[in-house]
Amino acid sequence: MRTALTAITAAVLLAACGTTEAPVTAPATEPAASGGASPTAAPVTVTDSRGKQITLDRPATRVVTLEWGETEMLAGLGVMPVGAADVKGYAVWNTAVKLDPSVKDVGNRQEPSVDSISALQPDLVIMEAERDSALVPQLEAFVPVLVTKGSDASRNLARMREDLNMIATAVGRTDEAAEQLADFDAALAESKQKIAAAGAAGSPFVMADGWKQGSTISIRPFGEGALVSDVATELGLKNAWTGEVDPQWGLGATDVEGLTALKDPAIRLFYNASDGVDVFADGLAANAIWKSLPFVKKGQVTKLPNGIWTFGGPLSCRQYADALVKAYTG
Repeated sequence: MRTALTAITAAVLLAACGTTEAPVTAPATEPAASGGASPTAAPVTVTDSRGKQITLDRPATRVVTLEWGETEMLAGLGVMPVGAADVKGYAVWNTAVKLDPSVKDVGNRQEPSVDSISALQPDLVIMEAERDSALVPQLEAFVPVLVTKGSDASRNLARMREDLNMIATAVGRTDEAAEQLADFDAALAESKQKIAAAGAAGSPFVMADGWKQGSTISIRPFGEGALVSDVATELGLKNAWTGEVDPQWGLGATDVEGLTALKDPAIRLFYNASDGVDVFADGLAANAIWKSLPFVKKGQVTKLPNGIWTFGGPLSCRQYADALVKAYTG
């Protein structure tokens, strides 16, 4: 179990380093990103998750983001990135904020291209803490780098707020961040009331995703402390997964046999399969153990709508809360 968990956690953390692939070209006269702050604005200083102070002459307008959660947060504040990692993948997995066609792809999240980032002449790069440490000095040789926490299973909702406010400070959008968080809190409160009114308060749930390698299907439960688990808990639901999870992401590792520990007939399973590869509906359809599970027999298995990113910002979390409300009240 521990070996599998370590491997899965390593995959989630997505270590990255620079490449020497051909750079993306961008004219030096390209205007600042839509929604950016005025170039005459005052200097800003922000302290990132490393405890490092980053001082900018003015709020950043030409920003490159290297993780989908941060891409969503930035665009949701009204500042479209000039470049982002895996733009195509973002469009599949994160529909909270649509990216403009002008956003350049700077490589995948595991290995973004330093050359492509440099060619965009950004005034800020935003990345998560668990990247390959060698990438940070490569980037800092030519651009300030803001490192967010990305996840913390001991306080994930508070951490998400801090990451959003950190980004908002760097781009001069603190008012927009405050409004977004206020709307988020109001939406959670309303969703909690709807679930309680439906008599579903305290209902047990499990959130998971899965994939197939050869004939083996691996399942990753989102345990206590995972971002989407914290959202569901705020709505008055109870996470039924009590297996071991990692301390950063709150993620576990199991297989279909491991799901037999979930014996409460009231449990509802939620899962994500935005890329069209649905191991729960397809890969396990003929599996006798799967078919014997109480939540399967009772039809309490819910696929999330495509494009709800489970490691995103307040806008993705609102999409997730809406999906939970629909499942328990629909």
